[in-house]
Amino acid sequence: MSEAPPGGQDSRPEENPQSPGDNPAPPGDAYTWYQRGLELLGRGSAAAAAQLLERAAEAEPGARSVLEALGRAQFDTRRYDAAAETFRQIVDASPTDDYAHFGLGLALARGGDPGAAAEHLALAAAMRPELRHYTDALRGVRATLRARSEAAAEAGGGRADETKGLM
Repeated sequence: MSEAPPGGQDSRPEENPQSPGDNPAPPGDAYTWYQRGLELLGRGSAAAAAQLLERAAEAEPGARSVLEALGRAQFDTRRYDAAAETFRQIVDASPTDDYAHFGLGLALARGGDPGAAAEHLALAAAMRPELRHYTDALRGVRATLRARSEAAAEAGGGRADETKGLM
């Protein structure tokens, strides 16, 4: 294989109208981007889905279905802080949305905040107790919190209960 042209561009400049930093909008509208994003997400291409869904969310701010799909794509690409922020937008707009609380809780847990995660997972499980994956996730986060508390108690000479109210 021969050496590539400098800058990673194709050797046919007429087929490279954008500069390397440009990020042109894909063809279509917000709905097309959303549908394609869902398709990519369903096929396991979360990073590509996230790019399209971010475009759709910019074009349709506050669209719940777009935000949900975007949050899922961000979560699947391990962008937990971004996923938490996206799910938080849904929760803020619709506090009774159990799936948004569930997504926010999972993102917070993976992002390293099991205390905040437990709150949202408990809300999701209370709203939809029949959904086992909600209660399983809540149980897992509570187990993490217990383990951390026990580890802190052991490290602090058993004084974790005495300092709980100060934290």
